[in-house]
Amino acid sequence: TLTALRKMENHTELGQEATTALYVNESSSNLSKTDRSLCNSLQCYMVLTGPEQKAIGSICFLAGPVTFLENLLVLLTITTSATLRRRPSYLFISSLALADIFASCFFTISFLDFHLYGQSDDPNVYLFKLGGVTMAFTGSVGSLLLTALDRYLCIYQASNYKLLLTRTRAKMAIVLLWCLTIIMSFLPLMGWRCKSWLHPPCSRLFPYVDHHYLACWTSLQLLALLLITVAYALILWKANRHEAAMAGQNSGRPSVKGQARMRMDIQLARTFSLILLILAVCWLPVLTFMLVDVTVTLTNKEQRMFAFCSTLCLVNSCVNPLLYALRCRELKGELLALLESCKACRKCTLGRTLRQRHENDLGKNQETCDSNPDTISESVDKLQNSI
Repeated sequence: TLTALRKMENHTELGQEATTALYVNESSSNLSKTDRSLCNSLQCYMVLTGPEQKAIGSICFLAGPVTFLENLLVLLTITTSATLRRRPSYLFISSLALADIFASCFFTISFLDFHLYGQSDDPNVYLFKLGGVTMAFTGSVGSLLLTALDRYLCIYQASNYKLLLTRTRAKMAIVLLWCLTIIMSFLPLMGWRCKSWLHPPCSRLFPYVDHHYLACWTSLQLLALLLITVAYALILWKANRHEAAMAGQNSGRPSVKGQARMRMDIQLARTFSLILLILAVCWLPVLTFMLVDVTVTLTNKEQRMFAFCSTLCLVNSCVNPLLYALRCRELKGELLALLESCKACRKCTLGRTLRQRHENDLGKNQETCDSNPDTISESVDKLQNSI
């Protein structure tokens, strides 16, 4: 009897091992129907179905190159303009453009490589890729915070603005921001990670990522967004007060200058309201999923929803140049000047090429003439002599 019981236990253990191996090799669609405790591979994170992969792939393939080209154009415009490089506001915008360029490259490549092509990397390789994506989006939000603080100082400390925010201080703020961003982004690669795949405290959204690190990063992002919202809310509040004061002073017959200033305040309020709306739509869903992931266990459906929401961060990087850079009159003027200089250089290069071709053609004709030096009269004499 004891021998029979031992044989039954051995058969049961072999069956469980075979079942575990089967679940490891199954696709994510089959894994979603089984007990998640049996899953012990990266397939547990590759939860997108075929149509979802096509939809997300289309978003990334469209938004990625557009984001890269837009921000590269902004960065080149600021870099080639000595006037814009001297102003702290455009230094912050250039930092934002650089972060969004990184986001367009790192996020698009890593996201498609993992969710569409199912690349199962080594833990260090995966965390290095994830660190690049984290660095890009952390730098983007941090640059947005610097831009908001710059505009807050410009409104509330208008008389002392140039003394408070010098070019040197702006550069120091950008360097400090990127140093903290790089350190914070690559902490999982440095060792702050979970050892297992799906057992606590490992995240269900990112392999090898510890819940405590995810909670810390999410809290910092939410704090940055809160500070951005407070800064723009105070700017809008002062703009509304100024608009009401101007309307009260000019209640009889408003002057042209007063009307222009009121229109500027209204336009400023609309712009900042749009900025806050886009920030909320693009970032709050992703950060909410991360906070929920820290507290509860997410299902496959919720993982798929997070994958779609994460593409909104790329969309935010695509919209940033339109909100912060291309709406600036000075930057648009420098951009047009850069495009005109590019056209002039192209015309000059084209004219030089045509000139060289013309000279080459003249040289060929001269060589032909030199190879046949007989004049017309000599040719006639030779013809008569032959007759």
